[in-house]
Amino acid sequence: MKPIYDSWDLDYKSIFGAVKQNEKVRFTIRLPKNTNPEYPPVVVLFRTGFKERFISMNEIEEEDDCIAYSAWYDAKYSDVHYYYFSYKADGRRYYIKKVNCHEGSLDNGDLFQLTVYKKSYDTPDFLKGGVMYQIFPDRFCKSGKVHENIPDGRVLRDDWNGTPYYKPDSNGHVWNNDYFGGDFAGIQSKLPYLKDLGVTCIYLNPIFESHENHRYNTANYMKADPLLGTNEEFAQLCEEAHKLGIAVILDGVFSHTGADSIYFNKFGRYGNSGAFQSKDSEYYDWYSFINYPNEYEAWWGIDTLPNVIENNEKYTNYICGDGGVLKYWLSLGADGYRLDVADELPDEFLNNLRKSVKNFGSDKIVIGEVWEDASNKESYGIKRRYLLGDQLDSVMNYPFREAIIHYIKGGKPQDLINSVMTITENYPKPTVDVLMNFVSTHDIERAINRLGGEHCDDKTKDWMAERYLTAEQYSHGKNMLKSAMALMFFLPGVPSIYYGDEAGLQGYKDPFNRRCYPWGNEDNELIAYVSELGRIRKEIPNMKDGRIYFAKGINENLHEDDVIVFTRSGADKDCLVFVNRSDKRIVIENLSGHFAKFAEFESIHGEFKDDTVTVEPYGYTLVSARYVDKH
Repeated sequence: MKPIYDSWDLDYKSIFGAVKQNEKVRFTIRLPKNTNPEYPPVVVLFRTGFKERFISMNEIEEEDDCIAYSAWYDAKYSDVHYYYFSYKADGRRYYIKKVNCHEGSLDNGDLFQLTVYKKSYDTPDFLKGGVMYQIFPDRFCKSGKVHENIPDGRVLRDDWNGTPYYKPDSNGHVWNNDYFGGDFAGIQSKLPYLKDLGVTCIYLNPIFESHENHRYNTANYMKADPLLGTNEEFAQLCEEAHKLGIAVILDGVFSHTGADSIYFNKFGRYGNSGAFQSKDSEYYDWYSFINYPNEYEAWWGIDTLPNVIENNEKYTNYICGDGGVLKYWLSLGADGYRLDVADELPDEFLNNLRKSVKNFGSDKIVIGEVWEDASNKESYGIKRRYLLGDQLDSVMNYPFREAIIHYIKGGKPQDLINSVMTITENYPKPTVDVLMNFVSTHDIERAINRLGGEHCDDKTKDWMAERYLTAEQYSHGKNMLKSAMALMFFLPGVPSIYYGDEAGLQGYKDPFNRRCYPWGNEDNELIAYVSELGRIRKEIPNMKDGRIYFAKGINENLHEDDVIVFTRSGADKDCLVFVNRSDKRIVIENLSGHFAKFAEFESIHGEFKDDTVTVEPYGYTLVSARYVDKH
């Protein structure tokens, strides 16, 4: 018997996933013939804060064992909508709600989600189909160039492969004041390497002058940190990157500044102009003082990171105005921003930020740091509107990361499928095409450690500091990382490589995940593998914006759980992707029988011969297929 409802099936919902404002979408349910509803079923649909709408469904056809009912909805309002179905029979009211992420059930369930985004919403093309590379600037490459006007209080290290400082002082504070000297010139010198790796976009962790090596405690938004180089050297880096077809995105930290900054100036480094020195400071209104000057609101209570009032008119104008921070760095060549802790930035500020960036150029991108499903995220009691068309273009895709790692470590395939499909269903298609996908970042342990090493959540910093994988752990972690990378490269969105992952760089949590790139000690075999992924991805048009469909049950007797199979659709041909997470060579016979809707199969990568797909241990195979009815 057919399901009552399935939101992933076009026979039940005429448009998969989010819909554009003013699009019409048809909902269809199928009830057993003996149901005999007293009156036509209804779609019950509403937005948060608004009354429910009851849309009557019409009987459209009688099928073998059921009767189908349909209703059309004209999506007029950009917002996140929720819906369910209801009918009355035998004197009782029945509700059809969501179970198993997408199926309709008469049992207790959740509401279905329908995201409606603005019809004008689009995202920049330059990132679609590309490859991102995240760089922690102090730790990627040191040019050896002498930089001038280095602020006091920094420990300049000459042991490039050394362990970052992590021990607190006598007051329990970790100052993060050791610098290895990575700089703009160093990054520029490695642009050919990044080009060969397939990189089309560099994402730089903060570059503004700051007095800790992570640079999330901004001291001056309008000045590059002197250890990295000058503003002019940043502009030169962008110019040279653009010549190679590589964009550059900056990390924007706008929820707080550093206490040691020209704005707050708690330690007097910048004379007497800061909010800490005087209530007459031009920056005083940026901050919330509780008991002036020593008690103030700070990011997560860390007194070196005073919070700003983002919607303060002076602050908003300083960041978003015509002569402000955003447009200044865009004018030097930046192609957009990744926003630190986007869920701590209020809606009004995000609206103003997007307007500023897009007014400079519609091809500039805004990506937010959001760890959950960003389409229905709530923060500080507010339902967020990140992906409706007037705030973010994209987000960091932590849900994919967790799903990939969980699956590669032995999780159920259905869990991966549910995680991927839920995000692609809830997010607007323009967002999906530029999602920032990754398996490692500066905020989490490196994937090779997570996959091949010991669990570290309950371990101390001392345990993590000098903890390296054994040869056996490294080999196993590397193999699993290959499988994870294949998924990251071929799932919807844009793969983001955290610098050094491709070279076998290890590291548990901050700051050990921020070690220096191992120039001269790279794992060249792993680099070649990642380069191959980049090359193949570039050659397949489907990877730019093709929708995803998962296949199940095609090799029941051959370790089905160990190979995940999905298609990326294309205008002419679809691309079938097979990824093997196991140490076994997996053979899938009778491909045309499993995929009867396709014809003219052709190998793209890996072994495909005589209607049989072979997937090597921890490997991947790609096959193109043309629909039977396509010409």
